[in-house]
Amino acid sequence: MAWRTIDRKTVTEEQRGPALSAAALEKIRTFFPRYPTKRAVLLPALHIAQDELGYVSLRAMEQIAAELELTPAAVLDVVTFYTHFWTHPKGRRTIVLCRSLTCELMGGKAVLEALERKLGIRDHGTTPDGEWSLMTEECLAACDHAPCMLINERMHRNVRVEDLDRILADPECDRVPMARSDLYDAPRAVRPRD
Repeated sequence: MAWRTIDRKTVTEEQRGPALSAAALEKIRTFFPRYPTKRAVLLPALHIAQDELGYVSLRAMEQIAAELELTPAAVLDVVTFYTHFWTHPKGRRTIVLCRSLTCELMGGKAVLEALERKLGIRDHGTTPDGEWSLMTEECLAACDHAPCMLINERMHRNVRVEDLDRILADPECDRVPMARSDLYDAPRAVRPRD
């Protein structure tokens, strides 16, 4: 995957994207006592930004840089190093397909090709309706259930091409059947599963 070049001197206001809310900035500040330096808060700050905006906008990177006393380039370096951070809007549901050797041997490439055909997008792309984004990742740490994929936070194991219609049609395909960690969010009620 190639990242587009950004010239901060000629970027338009629209290209800078949305700003973080005051609540998100305050949430970032709550991490300061947990770490020895402000720089160490960078990864949690980026997660907070992506959770709020759906991606990490240039404006959010600038805000984070100011809060953590870093250069915007230092923040951009980290954002573009990790594949889970997006620099452009992504879909409401993000499919992450494992491309490890185990998943490849068990049919992962066929699943990827079927997803690309079905959704009409390629790796790190988003459907025109904003519903789905697709990306591959080197390993999802579920080799014993290959091929596997995540949809948002929910792991799907032993995925076959013929399973895709059923999985994508399930309105709960992206929800984990347990409470999230309270590291970033307060615990919420667990939705009952049928």
